[in-house]
Amino acid sequence: MRELTQKAMDEEEKYYRSLKRYAHFLAPFYDAVFRSLSLGAESDLREKVVGLANAASGSTILDVATGTGKQAFAFARKGYDVVGIDLSEDMLKIARKRNKYKNVKLEIADAANLPFEDYAFDVSYVSFALHDMIPIAREKALKEMVRVTKPRGTIVIVDYALPKNKASRFLIYHFVKLYEPYYPEFIKSDLEALLRKSGIEIEEKLPVLFGAGRIIRGAKMDDE
Repeated sequence: MRELTQKAMDEEEKYYRSLKRYAHFLAPFYDAVFRSLSLGAESDLREKVVGLANAASGSTILDVATGTGKQAFAFARKGYDVVGIDLSEDMLKIARKRNKYKNVKLEIADAANLPFEDYAFDVSYVSFALHDMIPIAREKALKEMVRVTKPRGTIVIVDYALPKNKASRFLIYHFVKLYEPYYPEFIKSDLEALLRKSGIEIEEKLPVLFGAGRIIRGAKMDDE
């Protein structure tokens, strides 16, 4: 048992080191890469996330793994108070430089260990970050998002999916795995089962990016 625990700890430590190196390299190019991968639909995708969240006026929003902050800014433009967190100082430097909104705060934090009290936010969301996490970190991050979300509050997940068309599935899968090291495991995993296990009741699903992505809106399940 002790050996298994140490192995898991070593795996997490290796993951965090590699994640920071990856973010340091990617940060200057992140927005350009995302624009190209979204085939010019980035702005539309950001607005769809805001629309699907359907947050009430005055809601507080948590943006987990905010990156360069574009999704946080999309919520801020609608007047919401937003807190964006990321593990990468390199990403946050870009986000802070671009931030022109007084209702956006950007902080260094680990998604798997959020520095907020229980029930702090009306809406928590994570956009294209779960696939970058090893399974144990992914599960911790989702449970932390649930913890800091108010009872029956909204939780939104945006990440990769696969189209129904077999040819498209084959092409997208083999293309994305070239540059996303954890993608093969993520795309084969049962994300919806993990969401339910983490305390998220799925309410709506929306395919995006021609089926290569998905938005899932859920509600925090009632505490037992």
